[in-house]
Amino acid sequence: MDKRFVAAIRVHEHGGIDKLRIDQVQIRELRGTDVAVRVKYTSINHLDLWVRRGLPAVTFPLPIILGSDGSGIVEEVGSEVTDINKGDRVLIAPGTSCGKCEMCLSGRDNLCREYKILGEQCDGVDAELIIIPRTGIIKLPDSISLEEAAASALVFMTAYQMLVEKARVQPGEKVLVLGASSGVGSAAIQIAKFYGASVIAVAGSDSKLEKAKELGADELINYKTDNIHKEVRRLTNKKGVEVVFEHVGELTWRESILSASAGGRIVTCGATTGYNGVTDLRYLFSRQLTIYGSTMGSKSTLFKMLNLMTQKKFKAVIDRIFSYREVALAHEIMESGDHFGKILLRFGD
Repeated sequence: MDKRFVAAIRVHEHGGIDKLRIDQVQIRELRGTDVAVRVKYTSINHLDLWVRRGLPAVTFPLPIILGSDGSGIVEEVGSEVTDINKGDRVLIAPGTSCGKCEMCLSGRDNLCREYKILGEQCDGVDAELIIIPRTGIIKLPDSISLEEAAASALVFMTAYQMLVEKARVQPGEKVLVLGASSGVGSAAIQIAKFYGASVIAVAGSDSKLEKAKELGADELINYKTDNIHKEVRRLTNKKGVEVVFEHVGELTWRESILSASAGGRIVTCGATTGYNGVTDLRYLFSRQLTIYGSTMGSKSTLFKMLNLMTQKKFKAVIDRIFSYREVALAHEIMESGDHFGKILLRFGD
């Protein structure tokens, strides 16, 4: 493949939406184990906002191409690639690892010391064409569209690891899903229900809560009009919930602690409203709570999610799709919270 330039969404310095740039970047040469993917859809995650804004004491490799998950069509394969062909529809795995350490070989690649999330520690997928190792792509079954693939990879991996692999949700338990209107929240509702739990969904508007109910939520809490933990106590006859699905952070952390039942589990993967959540240790030890931290999920988890989506057990929730040229508007909507599910960017138009 001749060297060429393609359009990509990049951040050169941290700050507001005005720091988003669409650059012409030169793609690297195709190696024997590489695949060239013509990107069709990518999705916006809160991670993109954090990378663009910057985080205290965190160094990002600027300039950086944003985007952690996407889908596309194979344009060319390296000389050593034999199981992927030009024209194949593929999903781009959101993370990369060394592939040879103990963690990688035992199916826990997201614990690899060299693990990197695309668009955070290395260039991401928000580009017209990317070159990626064969190990970083998954051929899509015909039953999953390119749009669904781009909208589901990161959030379903994350929610599955949180609820199933960390909190070990059980049939009959109650799960409190904070930020139910987000991509990861909409995935959490479906996963909790699939494993036999009942769901209390929390969001900031009645319209969002109705959509959460359509996904399977059993009880609804509007955090703008009701106190979360008091409503949880009312709905559970003062017991609380066995599992709290937390990713909102500082704004809801105290409510999460107070909403958990004795022996309850709280699992968190993010802090969209701030990371200085204060934990009253009296509640932690007196009620024997367990707190789990979780980031993304392993590639084996991704295969599980794709298999379940093929069986139509889960569905991607897409709010709207923008041209990649409208990335500034997409970030504005993500920041405002005026969406339910995933916001996608479309390339190739």
